Amino acid sequence: MTSLADPWPAPRPTRPVEGVVSLPGSKSLTNRALILAALADGPSVVRRPLRSRDTMLMAAGLAAMGVGVADEDDDWRITPGALTRDADVDCGLAGTVMRFVPPVAGLSTGTIAFDGDPHMRRRPVGEVLTALAGLGVDIHDDGRGSLPFVVRGTGSVRGGTVVIDASASSQFISALLLAGARYDSGVDIRHDGKPVPSLPHIEMTIAMLRARGVDVDDTDVHRWAVAPGPIAALDEAIEPDLSNAAPFLALAATTGGIVTIRDWPTTTTQPGDDLRHVLTQMGCEVSLDDTGLTVRGNGGLQGVDLDLHDIGELTPAIAALCALADSPSHLRGVGHIRGHETDRLAALATELGNLGADVTEHPDGLSIRPAPLHGGVFCTYADHRMAHAGVIIGSAVDGVLVENIATTAKTFPDFPGAWLDLVGPDPVGTA
Repeated sequence: MTSLADPWPAPRPTRPVEGVVSLPGSKSLTNRALILAALADGPSVVRRPLRSRDTMLMAAGLAAMGVGVADEDDDWRITPGALTRDADVDCGLAGTVMRFVPPVAGLSTGTIAFDGDPHMRRRPVGEVLTALAGLGVDIHDDGRGSLPFVVRGTGSVRGGTVVIDASASSQFISALLLAGARYDSGVDIRHDGKPVPSLPHIEMTIAMLRARGVDVDDTDVHRWAVAPGPIAALDEAIEPDLSNAAPFLALAATTGGIVTIRDWPTTTTQPGDDLRHVLTQMGCEVSLDDTGLTVRGNGGLQGVDLDLHDIGELTPAIAALCALADSPSHLRGVGHIRGHETDRLAALATELGNLGADVTEHPDGLSIRPAPLHGGVFCTYADHRMAHAGVIIGSAVDGVLVENIATTAKTFPDFPGAWLDLVGPDPVGTA
């Protein structure tokens, strides 16, 4: 990737954007596949994985504990290991590493120390640590319920029934489900609290477990049980990351253009698939065929009233589109995204407001009314989804400068290059 100005002048297209985009693989699927391959009964190949900071940290953490991780062209060959090493696991800004790896570390015979970027020490993980302690894992966090912490493995985990409050993150449940089949008594998770956000991600976890022969019972609301047993080795091709499609499809909406995302799956557990329905409600024409998903903008955007509880990761991109709409919008059900890479609701209200948007912040969402926007610096708070929001605004407003555009590498290596390729020649605002 070439050197980037910081803040980055977000390019504004001078004509309707038309193009085809190939997305990198899904982070959510890649990191789940890596965990399951590490615990499987034989070697597996993860085909066309995302290779970004989050997934490289996951692979490095597993390798540090004794899992074999080998490059095979664009794929990863994963060979389960004995998990006998002491290790330091760098979580970076990856919630999946911080939450998915400790349940695996409990099965090791090593001392595994976890830490990450400074902001990660404020992201919630205490429910996972408390649950693991209740299942028989030796956890040392000095009572903080946050990074840094240490897992001292004994080679096995008792498992059993545990009650948790997963209202802050569906990853709390996925973390226990992914490793639960390897626990002596499996794991029976009961949720007690406000509704669990991002349920499609739990459904993704369950589908991947069942594909590997694991017995999962999810017949009761707020209860998920995994029976003890082997996790079958499985070679798996990773779907494109549909949430990363949001800013590219938004270009069709903001410029009245036509954008196609190649290889969009006809069926998927990824929450990003809901972009089809959101963009339709906002006035775009959306079609799905063998080529991929195509969005055609009509030169204007309608406001929406949406409950984004299950698709919270799309909130920054949708909020940016709402700020460009010609009627009011209300986005709700996403109080849990205050605990993501940053407090996304507060950050969106601040940064959109700084560019002239009329935004009211609510405990669980945002109200956005039409207002004239202007240029200025759009801060990202080291959050890749905030950067997506910034470039979407910049595609329709002159003079938007996106701070730390490089944070998009978390899930999309060289996002700026892909963005400029789609925007086309001679946009306004490029350096």
